[in-house]
Amino acid sequence: MRRYLRVLVLCLGCGFCSLLYALNQLAVSLEEEETGGGGKLKAAAASWLTVSGHVDGKGARSVGPKDHPGWSNRYRLMKTQSSETMHLAVVACGERLEETVTMIKSAVIFSIQPLQFHIFAEDQLQHSFKNILNGWKFLQTFNYTIYPITFPTENAAEWKKLFKPCASQRLFLPLILKEVDSLLYVDTDILFLRPVDDIWSLLKKFNSTQIAAMAPEHEEPRIGWYNRFARHPYYGKTGINSGVMLMNMTRMRRKYFKNDMTTAHLQWGEILMPLLKKYKLNITWGDQDLLNIMFFHNPESLFVFPCHWNYRPDHCIYGSNCQEAEEEGIFILHGNRGVYHDDKQPVFRAIYEALRNCSFEDDKVHSLLHPLELELQKTVHTYCGRIHKIFMKQLTKSIRDSYNRPTKER
Repeated sequence: MRRYLRVLVLCLGCGFCSLLYALNQLAVSLEEEETGGGGKLKAAAASWLTVSGHVDGKGARSVGPKDHPGWSNRYRLMKTQSSETMHLAVVACGERLEETVTMIKSAVIFSIQPLQFHIFAEDQLQHSFKNILNGWKFLQTFNYTIYPITFPTENAAEWKKLFKPCASQRLFLPLILKEVDSLLYVDTDILFLRPVDDIWSLLKKFNSTQIAAMAPEHEEPRIGWYNRFARHPYYGKTGINSGVMLMNMTRMRRKYFKNDMTTAHLQWGEILMPLLKKYKLNITWGDQDLLNIMFFHNPESLFVFPCHWNYRPDHCIYGSNCQEAEEEGIFILHGNRGVYHDDKQPVFRAIYEALRNCSFEDDKVHSLLHPLELELQKTVHTYCGRIHKIFMKQLTKSIRDSYNRPTKER
């Protein structure tokens, strides 16, 4: 009998020890979950945060400065929160390397959510892009992929020479980037004075029929180009400018477009070449004209955003004619006509050079804002320079917001 009692006591002791061990493991597991140590969260973070900056076979690279003071906070945020990736595309040919890099820099400086850049570049530019972007160290995490310039084989030469070299590449983005749902396309001469997040949020304002968003070509019909000179259909009263184009590409790929070539509605990939064949002798601005024709016949598919999302010299060289910019400041600056590189519009050139030369590690208030304000005061002899405050309003707000934002969101 005593032997059985001893065995029973021994079994109870072992069971009690096992229970203590199980409780201890449970406590450790709960603690790991509270501190963001879950395996799924780690995997999610790893998809965007590559400390080593590894470049994959397609040229894609994730960058993030592990040695930057704010790095640990950003890494912790990405482990515990899922962030929507914003996709941005640009096409660079010829002498557009510096402009494109400056545009990318302006996007990265201010944006909050992760950015995925899709860079379409001629072969001779691709190595330079990789060298520059791989050498950057910043707080903001981004990813990029470089693609060759690609047109349909049978008509490649005709598409490539349309308007400016490679400009019509943007028309084929929905067909090339088939896995991308939504995309912001911008010309190389774009500068972001607000976070990309702001214009990206406009996607949520699309109604059920809208597939893309652009700004009017002109605000003032008396100086408009399309309403005075166009020999083809165009959208609205003054046409649209495609230098900043926000797209829901899933909808674009699915839509059947009304047109004036056939009674049948055609999909995006089917309509481009027939449009070019019909109108190629009547268009001046290439792919932008083709987009105007398409949305003339399908106006319900376009979301029109105000001019301060695509602010160009035309909005001020004859006097200010962008009311939204006068009230809120400029959100996105578009330096077309080469104004970043000549002295015709010095206010545009001053902002471009300030962003081109700034360092990511600098104090933006003292190294960028204060010198730029002094430089812009020298431009008041021009119409655009007289309203230089609207150029500074959102830029100043973006920089101050970046400092006032909680550290974990920077």
